[in-house]
Amino acid sequence: MALQISATNPEHPALLLELPWQLPLEQWPEEYLVPLPRGISRHVVRYARAGDEVIAVKELAERPALREYQLLRDLDRLAIPAVDALAVVTGRLDAAGDPLEPVLVTRHLGGSLPYRSMFETTLRPATMHRLMDALAVLLVRLHLAGFAWGDCSLSNTLFRRDAGAYAAYLVDAETGDLHPRLSDGQRDYDLDLARVNISGELLDLEASGALHPSVDPVEFGTEICARYGSLWQELTRTSVYPAGKYHYIERRIRRLNDLGFDVAEMQIEHASNGDTVTFVPKVVDAGHHQRQLLRLTGLDAEENQARRLLNDLESWMATQDDYAPGDPLGARPEVLAHRWVREVFRPTVRAVPVELRGAMDPAEIYHELLEHRWYLSERAQHDIGLDTAVEDYLVNILPRARESLQPPAD
Repeated sequence: MALQISATNPEHPALLLELPWQLPLEQWPEEYLVPLPRGISRHVVRYARAGDEVIAVKELAERPALREYQLLRDLDRLAIPAVDALAVVTGRLDAAGDPLEPVLVTRHLGGSLPYRSMFETTLRPATMHRLMDALAVLLVRLHLAGFAWGDCSLSNTLFRRDAGAYAAYLVDAETGDLHPRLSDGQRDYDLDLARVNISGELLDLEASGALHPSVDPVEFGTEICARYGSLWQELTRTSVYPAGKYHYIERRIRRLNDLGFDVAEMQIEHASNGDTVTFVPKVVDAGHHQRQLLRLTGLDAEENQARRLLNDLESWMATQDDYAPGDPLGARPEVLAHRWVREVFRPTVRAVPVELRGAMDPAEIYHELLEHRWYLSERAQHDIGLDTAVEDYLVNILPRARESLQPPAD
C-alpha cells in the first residue's frame, strides 16, 4: 500500500508530504505541531504547519474521512460557514509496516476558538446569548441548504468574533447528510439533538465550575430552539398583503436584508378575487452585507463586521464633495468606496501594531476603533473624530493589552 494524498489544491500534496505520516498523530513531534486550543473530539486531532498554512489533522477511518471531505467541499460550494477541506491522506504505514488510520486535513480557521477555550474565563450570560444566536443562524443556513447536521453541538462548532457578536462555523460534518430539501421532521430532529447536546455540554461546564452561576444549562439548551424557530419563521413564512400595497413586499425584503439574508428568488401570487397578494421568499441566501461590502471595497468580512463597515462607509461618503447620488457627473459608489479603503480604513488599521492585534482581523480592529470613537464621543457630547479616537486607543487601551500579553512573573 502506498501513501496517497487526495487534495483540492495541486500545491498541497507537496507541502503535506513533509509531515510524519508514518507516526500516529498522538506521537507527532512538537516541531511539527502548532500550539492552538483544541475542542473535544471523538477522534485524535492535531494542529500542524504545512508551508505557510496551519492545518487541522484528524484521524478516522477511510470511508468516513472521504465522506466528510466531500461534504465539506459541498458546503464550501454552497457558501456555508464551515472549515475548508484540504486533503485526505490514506495508505499510511508505521515503521513496522502496519497500517495507520487515514486522516482528514482541513485549514485552520484563523481567529476562531472552540467553545471550551472561551470558558477559560467565565462568560457572562449576555455573551452566552450571542453564542446561541450565532449557532442558531448557522443551523438555519445549513437547513436552508438542505444539510442535516446530525450532531449539532458547541463541540462541533468554532466561533469567531464578529463586531460585538459571534459567527459560528461548522467544524465536524462526519454525521451530516445533504438533501435537495429537508422535511420538518429532519429539521426537528436536528434541533432536538442540538438542545440535548448543548444542555449536556453546559452541565459539564457547570460541574467543572466554568459556568456563570446565572446560566441555566437546560434553559440555554432550550433557547437554541426558540432562536432557531423565530429566525426560520421570519425567513420562510408566507405573507398575505392587500392588493396594491407592494411596498409591504419591499419592507419584508428589507427586513430579511437587515437579518443578513438576501432573497434570491420569490413567488408572488394574486388572489382570484384580486383583493390580496401572497408573497413567499423561495430561496434565501445569507451574507447580504458581506457581499455588498466585497463588491464595493474588495474587503472580505463577517456579516456583522460588514454591516458596521458599510455604515461607516456611507457616513464618510456623505462628507465627500463629489458624492452626488443620482448625478451622472458624481463619483460612483465603487470609486468612493475604494478611496475610503485607501484613505481611511487601511491607515486606521495600520496604526495598531501587528503584535498587539491578537486574533483580531482588520475588520474587527476597525470595529473596535469605531466603538472607542463612539464611547469617547458620548463622553464628550460631540463627535471627536476617528483620528482622535485612534490616538486615545493607542495611548489608553493598548498599554493594558501589552500588560495582558506579558508572561506572569515567577
